[in-house]
This record gives sequence, C-alpha cells and structure tokens, in this order.
Amino acid sequence: MTNDDKDRERTDALHDQSRRDFVALSAAAGLAAATGSVSAAQLKVVEEDVEIRTPDGVCDAAFIHPATGAHAGVLIWTDIFGLRPTFRDFGKRLAADGYSVLVPNPFYRTAKAPIYGDISSFDFQNEALRAKMKEFTGPLSAAGAAEKDAQSYIGFLGAQKHVNKSKKIGTQGYCMGGPLVVRTAAVVPDLIGAGATFHGGGLVTDKPDSPHLLAPKIKARMYFAIAANDDMRQPDAKDQLREAFTAAKVPAEIEVYPGTKHGWCVPDMPAQNGEPIYSKADAERAWAKLIALYRSALA
Repeated sequence: MTNDDKDRERTDALHDQSRRDFVALSAAAGLAAATGSVSAAQLKVVEEDVEIRTPDGVCDAAFIHPATGAHAGVLIWTDIFGLRPTFRDFGKRLAADGYSVLVPNPFYRTAKAPIYGDISSFDFQNEALRAKMKEFTGPLSAAGAAEKDAQSYIGFLGAQKHVNKSKKIGTQGYCMGGPLVVRTAAVVPDLIGAGATFHGGGLVTDKPDSPHLLAPKIKARMYFAIAANDDMRQPDAKDQLREAFTAAKVPAEIEVYPGTKHGWCVPDMPAQNGEPIYSKADAERAWAKLIALYRSALA
C-alpha cells in the first residue's frame, strides 16, 4: 500500500467518524426536541453584571452561571442589536442546564449596553438607523479586533471559579455573531471544543479574511444552522463551508432550516414587511441541536 493510499484511508476513516458523531448528535437533538427538555433538572441560576478589560478598553457583560459548582464555559456572541434581555435569557437558559455563560456587549468600544431601546418596530431600510448600526459595528470590524476580544472573553471565563477548567469551552453566535464564533474557535483552538452559528452572516466571502478560510486553524466541532432565505441569496456558501471544513478534517455539520428567515432563532427579532422573523418551532429545534453538541463536545 502506498503512502497516498494510507492517507486516503485515514481521511475516509475520519469522515466516517464525523458522520457517525453527527448522526448521534442529531439523534440526541431529536430526542431533546421531542421531550421538550434537555436536562432532568433545572439548576438555580445567578446573573452578574461584570466588566472585562480588553486591549481596547473595558467591556460590559453579563456572566450567568449555576449558583453552585464549576461548569463548562460558554461564550455567546449576540446579533447586531447587542446585549439585551433576550440574550440574557439565552444565558439563563444555558446556565439552568449546567453551563457558565458570558454574554459580552460587542459594541463596548462605542457605547454601553443596551445600545437600542425597543427594537420591535426597527426598520432595516431606515438610512439613519443603518448609519447608527455602522457606527457600532465599525470598531469591531477592524482588523484583529474580534480576535483580541475573543481572547479577553475566553481568558475571563478561564479565571472564574464557576467555570470548570478541565472542560473545553463552547461558543455560539447569531447573525453577525456567526463569523465571530469562527474567529474565536480559530484564535484559541486548544480551548474551544464546540462552536455553533445560527443564521450567521458573512461566513463565506470572496475576501482573503473570509471566516470559512480559518477552518484549518480550528479544532472544535462545529454546527452551522443556515436560514432558508440566506441560502437562497448565497446558495454556494453551504458547499464552500462544507468543503473548507472537510479539507481541514474538522467535524462540521451544515444544515439549512427550510422556510426560515434570517434571524429566526431570536425571539425579539422585529418583523419585516409585516412578516414575523422568529420561528419558535425551528428555534427550539436549533436549541436542541446546540445542547446536544455541547453535551458531546465540552468534555
């Protein structure tokens, strides 16, 4: 047998293992969705407002964890509306299932959270509001900014008594938070065990710093949940993601959620053109997949 044949055998074995892993993940998520619960008991939760020093300033954040014990850490990257009650609720839900969760204000360089008031009638077509969004997202988009933040946030989690240092850390992100998950998994690969993105925007671009090109630097198991309308706008993105992670031999599941709109996982996402964005049934299915991923990968 030649060396090329041996390499092909090793690659095929890795892919077979990845498929088996994700069959188990999907089965676990299906069971969780069917029962409506992913844990036998909900833990008492403590919510703290904290400040994290980064190379660019001081980030305000929510740290939410079970009242007792040390647990696997999770970093949540918000969508473009930032840290607000909805994302604190995500943190509380995770903490009740046994995770110690950090939800930073990604726009701390510009303003403290919450940066918007009531977003229920937010109009994405309003030029003044779009300009305000750019004001907040601009500093985070600067070269190296997200990576510096990720290192600071993961460092914070690693220093907390409520975080089990022997376990890998998980990270999840929504909309603009999707690429930040990938960048986090790439910048601290030895610490991140699982990453999940939900209707992530800009995961695949034609630029040299496109997030999907970071696959070779990642060691975590990844899950990409894609909105149907995002897939319609960029139908080749899922294939490029799959090819990049397969080539890098990184386990990754890429799934399009039929009938969903960009933002479907976030309960307070404002309706657009009179049509609701949030889809509870699909959001719950995505949540079950997330918990199944964390339970299998954050060991």
